[in-house]
Amino acid sequence: MSPLLAAWRRGETAALATVVHTEHSAPRPPGASMLVLADGTVHGSVSGGCVEGAVYELAQTVLADRAAALQRFGISDEQAFTVGLTCGGTIDVFVEPIGPDLFTGLDRLAGDVRAGDPVAIATVVEHPDQDWIGRRIVVRPGSVDGTLGHPRADDAVTDDVRGLLDAGTTGTLAYGPAGERMETGMRVFVSSFQPRPRMIVFGAIDFAAAVAQQGAFLGYRVTVCDARGVFATPSRFPAADEVVVAWPHDYLEQQVDDGLLDRRTVICVLTHDPKFDVPVLDVALRLDGAQRPAFIGAMGSRRTHLDRLARLREAGLGDDHLARLSSPIGLDLGGRTPEETAVSVMAEIIAQRWGGSGLPLSASGGRVHHEHAP
Repeated sequence: MSPLLAAWRRGETAALATVVHTEHSAPRPPGASMLVLADGTVHGSVSGGCVEGAVYELAQTVLADRAAALQRFGISDEQAFTVGLTCGGTIDVFVEPIGPDLFTGLDRLAGDVRAGDPVAIATVVEHPDQDWIGRRIVVRPGSVDGTLGHPRADDAVTDDVRGLLDAGTTGTLAYGPAGERMETGMRVFVSSFQPRPRMIVFGAIDFAAAVAQQGAFLGYRVTVCDARGVFATPSRFPAADEVVVAWPHDYLEQQVDDGLLDRRTVICVLTHDPKFDVPVLDVALRLDGAQRPAFIGAMGSRRTHLDRLARLREAGLGDDHLARLSSPIGLDLGGRTPEETAVSVMAEIIAQRWGGSGLPLSASGGRVHHEHAP
């Protein structure tokens, strides 16, 4: 948001183009955006290059007219080498003018995002009445700023946006022209901003350093924890947001007591030492409800895995608990180095998050990009 906020603070108007809907094999997901400043400078991308030129021209029109516009980009055999998506997908791109007089709360919104405070923007991108296009509300857990133009629309959209915000989901909602449920005519695009999901890596080893680096690269807030202070040092894990010296199960129990885990949390147990592994997995695999992690994985050989399962059963865990454990952690890529192993670990986490098969795309059918996480 920095170039946009800088232009806003200079009193300039910029055009923000956002992917609000995709179909089939679209190159970028909803929420992908491209910013066009008043001087013509471009930041970001909505398609990886396929339709950027056309979106840039549309942005110039939006800046001149100071009116938002929604444009669909698809493909046919005749269009394959003109404006369109060579991947065969379809995207709806919404372009809106953003300036100090058009979005008075941008500074506060940017502050929320920087601070990691949950906030969502709901913008009308399609409506029978053109005056509604571009209207927005900013929704926080305890407040709403702005109006869409009708109390029923405000109430319905606010309720739904809070659900999307809680899940950290970005997407499009459909209503009747005045916010009626189970009707169509108005589409509202919701951009949700949540704190980064957490990745907790137990075990201060070389593999953990590589996993921490990959996790940070993919947007996780990474914590490395180990009871051995001589190994658990910030200098050994420069990619981690924090390095904690504590017994893994003690640390995890404290995080649970403080309510700091959620359904996006990823836990990687990499010590392959039963005195560390078993107690922390005993805690992790019993978690449920709002603090049940999205992924729990443990490193080790096949033999270590079998021994670990036996110890966890002795601790009282049943088959339902153990079925949540990914062990040995990672997809079968055949790698050996810490860096290659980290790619394998993150590949499994991504596949589980989006419901991917883990197969080569050349050996699988269906869509390249999955629409929703399971």
